[in-house]
Amino acid sequence: MWDELLAAFGLMLVLEGIVPFLNPRALRQTLLRMAQLEDRVLRFAGLASMGLGLLVLYFFR
Repeated sequence: MWDELLAAFGLMLVLEGIVPFLNPRALRQTLLRMAQLEDRVLRFAGLASMGLGLLVLYFFR
């Protein structure tokens, strides 16, 4: 189980690093825009992301 968890964590780091590596300026602009969003919008985006992740895990595991 720990091997799979560490592999998933490593894959997440690789995927999260693609955008800053390829286009750091666009990432910076996106983060500045996100900082101006209301808390409820960010919470909903986080909830939607977690829900989508759970669905992916459910259907592909």
